[in-house]
Amino acid sequence: MKAKYVNPFTDFGFKKLFGEEASKPLLMDFLNAILPEESKIAALSFKNTEQLGITQIERKAVYDIYCENERGEKFIVELQKAKQNFFKERTVYYSTFPIREQAEKGVWDYNLQAVYCIGILDFTFNDYGNDPQKNEVLHTIKLKNQHGITFYDKLTYIYLEMPNFTLPIEQLETRLDTWLYFIKHLEDFEVIPAIFKDTIFLQAFEKAELAAFTLSEWDAYEANLKIYRDWKGVFDTAISDGEKRGVTRGLEIGEKRGLEIGEKLGLERGLEIGQEQERIKIAQALKTSGIAPEIIQQTTGLPLTQIQQL
Repeated sequence: MKAKYVNPFTDFGFKKLFGEEASKPLLMDFLNAILPEESKIAALSFKNTEQLGITQIERKAVYDIYCENERGEKFIVELQKAKQNFFKERTVYYSTFPIREQAEKGVWDYNLQAVYCIGILDFTFNDYGNDPQKNEVLHTIKLKNQHGITFYDKLTYIYLEMPNFTLPIEQLETRLDTWLYFIKHLEDFEVIPAIFKDTIFLQAFEKAELAAFTLSEWDAYEANLKIYRDWKGVFDTAISDGEKRGVTRGLEIGEKRGLEIGEKLGLERGLEIGQEQERIKIAQALKTSGIAPEIIQQTTGLPLTQIQQL
């Protein structure tokens, strides 16, 4: 049976739900479900998702969603489909741009507005050891000293590990529970469950309905969905093959742990390179079909300048 609603784990689907001007009420409601009561948002404005370095040779950052609330606080919202080497470091690097852009010329007292980096992860970190938090969904990180006291409260990293969210619909209690269930199961819904009958979620289902897409949106989504499914198939196969090779090799030389680490690093790097090459191929095909560069950028995540040069 063909899906009725968009897959929110695709770049196109995620930005369709939360990254368009008409999606502001949905994004605000989602963010308010994550934030503490004293940090609730009353208004949002979208900002440029492409952040440039100070000079042309410096590395830039491209966010999925970048926005600002009525107090000037910045929010980076990212969907991450696969674990990558130094993922946490990349998040920290991303957070430097909204901090640095607040610098003022002349006399300035360095009073910064808060920055929030929010990651929706379709994987788990798997580096907690025996720590009980390894099965938790929500992780909130601030800068603290050796006594566990918050040293700086204006920089917050929030990660949502979606594979750890396993609540059935009858056990949903909080607004965040409801949002996470919506995101995780949206593509599988055939009818709208009763728990989603309020205005915000009805708007979300309306934006996610595939039948309402324009032809260009359909083309962009189908191309994006192909990338996601190809990546998913390659990743699952690679994991399965890697496990088999790891067990066999480990039994042979007694160094199973070392092999697993090597295969894991090689797999992650290979997937990163392959995914980038696939995005370029999809962008070339879409451009040949006459799809607008802006739609191609939404679909593939490639910089607009790179798409124009293809």
